Amino acid sequence: MTNIPALEADIAERRVRLARTLDELTAKATPSAIAKRQVQQAKARFADATTTPEGDLRVERVAAAVAVVAVIVALRVLRRRRH
Repeated sequence: MTNIPALEADIAERRVRLARTLDELTAKATPSAIAKRQVQQAKARFADATTTPEGDLRVERVAAAVAVVAVIVALRVLRRRRH
C-alpha cells in the first residue's frame, strides 16, 4: 500500500519545482531579456570578427566594415538630396 503523506509531499515538491521552472521561463521570455541576449550575441560576433584569437585587432576587417558604413551613409545622403 502506498504512503499517502509521502505522495502528498512529493506532489507539493513537484508543484514548487514546476512553479520555479515557469518563473525562470517567464523571465527568459520577457522582451528585455531577449533583447539583452541578442545584444550580447551581436557583441560577441563583432568581437570574433574583428579580433584574432590572440586578441589582436584585425585592421583589414575593421576598415572594411567602416567602408561599408560610409557607403551606406553616402547613398542615403544622395537619396535625400534627390527627393
